[in-house]
Amino acid sequence: MSALLLLGTTLLPARWAEARDATVRIAATAPHSGRDVQLFGEVYRPAGEGRFPAVVLKHGCGGWMGGARHALQQHAAFLRDNGFVVLNLDGFGPRGLGDGSACASVATLTEALRYRTQDAFDALRYLRSLDYVDSEQIFLMGQSNGGSVAMLAAAAGAARTFRAAEGGFRAVVAFYPWCGTLGSTRLSLEAPLLVLTGARDDWTPPDDCRRFTSSGAPVRVTVYGNAAHSFDLLSPPHRFLGKLVGYDADATQDSRQQMLAFFREHGARARVARAGASNPITRVSDRR
Repeated sequence: MSALLLLGTTLLPARWAEARDATVRIAATAPHSGRDVQLFGEVYRPAGEGRFPAVVLKHGCGGWMGGARHALQQHAAFLRDNGFVVLNLDGFGPRGLGDGSACASVATLTEALRYRTQDAFDALRYLRSLDYVDSEQIFLMGQSNGGSVAMLAAAAGAARTFRAAEGGFRAVVAFYPWCGTLGSTRLSLEAPLLVLTGARDDWTPPDDCRRFTSSGAPVRVTVYGNAAHSFDLLSPPHRFLGKLVGYDADATQDSRQQMLAFFREHGARARVARAGASNPITRVSDRR
């Protein structure tokens, strides 16, 4: 398993990771196996002064192993260079699950959804404590299991459930999530949601994503025709636990631009409560 997850290292450029500004420890509200947990995070900060918008990044089932961590670092550097503070958060390593073993267990990943969503809101509170972060413009992005976490964080009532007194995330982006996470294709959202997934994904297929409608906040879906699961990881296409995974350059580049545009779009809008309002899918886009 470890060897497969590390295949991405064979394709990594010489510049392994963009420089991060700091590493931090954040106390997790949700304990694990009866013990307290200190989450580990990498903070990226743009040049200059001011109060910046910010993004929390959530990894998939492999944690920070090999190419997965590198992909998140590349997303972080891209967002930082476009004016965002970024907190790249490791929730599996501190819980003894950083070896990729969680990928093989549906029960482990299902259990992780709730505590990892709590972790996301812990990260939100941490970012709001920083004087250089705009507390009204904090976003969330997750890959795979982290993408499912992003969907849960966008759901109606999430801020109340996870005790975010100042409200939840301004908008969230889910890379190749399980689109059955919320139990229906008729979503009730409190944060706008962008789903970026691949038509060749046989681990978390996009069929349910295509049927999404929402109330409360809009949902947008892009399906990349040539992409499989983990399309933003610099790993050659291969089978992992019987599922197709691997890099697609076009999907990676386009998804980053869509993510940036989505955050900017919703960061510029006033937060307006529209509970009960019906919002059709803004766009279901199939791309080659």
